[in-house]
Order: sequence, then C-alpha cells, then structure tokens
Amino acid sequence: MDLTQDRRALHRIPELDRHLPQTMEYLTHGLEGLSCRVFSPMEGALGAWFDFGKDTAIAFRADADALPIAERTGADYQSNHPGCMHACGHDGHMAILLELARRLSKKKDLPHNVLLVFQPAEETTGGARDLCETGVFVRYKVKAIFGLHLWPGLPAGRVFSRAQELMARSCEVDVDIYGKSSHIAKASQGIDALEAGMEFYRGALEMERGLPEGIFRLLKFGKLQSGTVRNALSEHTRLEGSLRAFQDEVFEGMQNGLRSLAEEVMRRFGCRVKLHFSSGYPAVMNPKDLYDRVRRAVPFDELAEPSMTAEDFSWYQRYLPGLFFFLGVGDVPALHADTFDFDEAALMGGADFFESIAENEI
Repeated sequence: MDLTQDRRALHRIPELDRHLPQTMEYLTHGLEGLSCRVFSPMEGALGAWFDFGKDTAIAFRADADALPIAERTGADYQSNHPGCMHACGHDGHMAILLELARRLSKKKDLPHNVLLVFQPAEETTGGARDLCETGVFVRYKVKAIFGLHLWPGLPAGRVFSRAQELMARSCEVDVDIYGKSSHIAKASQGIDALEAGMEFYRGALEMERGLPEGIFRLLKFGKLQSGTVRNALSEHTRLEGSLRAFQDEVFEGMQNGLRSLAEEVMRRFGCRVKLHFSSGYPAVMNPKDLYDRVRRAVPFDELAEPSMTAEDFSWYQRYLPGLFFFLGVGDVPALHADTFDFDEAALMGGADFFESIAENEI
C-alpha cells in the first residue's frame, strides 16, 4: 500500500468517537509484517512500538475518528458509512503514520526508540487525555511527542508551526436568563428576559474588547433565542457561544468576568441567570526550547499568528513535551465541510517531515 491507497481506504470507512473496529482492523493489517510490536493501550486506540535499543523514545500521534457528516464530495472513494465522513483529515493523518511505520521498519538504527499512536475521540471527548492516563508514555519512556493537522489555505505539502501559542483553549458558553412574562401593555408587571439577554450580550462583548492588545482571545455568541410572541415580554432568553484564549489566566479571567456580569444583570433586572461552561480542551502551546531544537534540525515554515480553533493534542502537552504542526493542503474546502477533500500528494510532505524528526537527536 502507499499513502494515497491508505488514505482512500480509510476514507471509505469513517467511524465515530471510540468505536472504531474497521479502522483499527485496517491499521493493524497495515502494520503487520513490520518490525514493530502492535498493541492496543485502550479502546479505539492502537500503538506501534519500534525498538532500536535506546534508553528513551519519541512518539508520533494520529487521530482516527471521523465526524457525523453526510459526505457530498462525489469522489469514487466516498464514505461507505451513510452520515459519517472523514471531513477533518484524520484519514490523512493515519495514512502519514502508516507510511512512517513502513519507513521506520527499514531502518537499522535511530537516536531513540519510536512509538506511533493512533487515537480515538479527538472530535468528541478528548481521547488524548485518556491515552495519557493509561501510562503508555511513561512505560515506553517517551521524552517528546509530535503531531500534525492537515490545513486548508496553506501551500500544499509544506509544514508550518509557531512557538508558544498555536491553537486555543476553548469552551462552550451557555447562558439562560429567566424573567417573567406579561403583556407588553402591562410591562411593569413582568421581567423582560430579552432585554436582560441583550444587556448580557453587550456586556460580554465589551469585556472581550477591553482586554489589552496583543492578548489572543475570542468571545462570541452565535445563537440567541427569546420569547414566543410579539406582544408579550419574553420569559426566557438563551445565548450560546464560545470562549477561546491561550493563557489559562486570561481564559479563567474571562470566565470570572462573565460570572460577574451575570450577577450584575440579575441585580439590575431582577431576573435569574444560569451560566454554564463546557470543559473543552486546553490550549496547544509549543514549548520554545523543544521548538527551537527541532527547527534547527528539521526546517519548517513559521506562522505569524495562532489559530483560534481547538485540538486535543493539547492534553499530550500537559503530560510531556510536545510539538504540533500544520500540513498545508492548498486551496480546498474548509475542515468539517461536507465537500472537504484534498490531493494526497500533500501527505508526502508530512511523512518526510516526521521521518526527519525521527532521524535526528532531539
């Protein structure tokens, strides 16, 4: 098999969350006969251990789950699973690691042992954290982990990254405001949840804009629902949005600011405000010392600014040093689009890059 064949075969069998039986079967078959030990550290995950007799190891990660999206690419390798699609490039990530495995299998010596990990649930509950908690990286004495993501809009086949901030810490923000309905002709007898919701919305945006320049952050609401009819005060307003930042103190400071805003709105309007934050993922922060060492050994392009999207690779970085990269796939549809597709030739750039990291003392 080659990169293109692997990617297209995996594209046909997308599976969700942690239940990835066909994907695991394909990966296991692809690793058979290579000079590695194949094992499963947890449900929906696969490891491939290449032992070069060294005291420490480095790891490479690919995410393996897909999205609940009905594909509309029309490709002859389109998904065979209705309502499910590899719309985020995870099929490409797995194909890169399979190609890397074939190359590692031919090597007689490396500066370190190598562990490849195929991980479930990146799109849902953060399988990276669970994989870390199995202790697999401690058992195999992994000193650093590397991963990448296909990235539309960047030149195809080229690798990009930046030190420190790369991808944001994120959480969903749900705001429920409960007032008291009354006919608008008797508005003084009610509590207007719509007006209170608008005040909360305005205050939240002002809070975000009031932070100093140079601090990457985002707080936006994409959904607002309120009321039932035009001539009665709204009894309930719901806002749904997203909070993103990089430094924990900024992120948690914004959460606390929203809590204070909720208290202020309750005092002013006499309503009740219920505020909920999802757990989300930490920020992907590339440690500068490891970043500099790798860039000296294996050149790649630098990004001017980070992305405000989120990635559960950040959990690995909470347990051990790790670097994350973007692999350009050119001008193609956006990630998570039902038409997302790309030229597999770009994947060779990722395989070459990972192989170069494996060959160097990091």
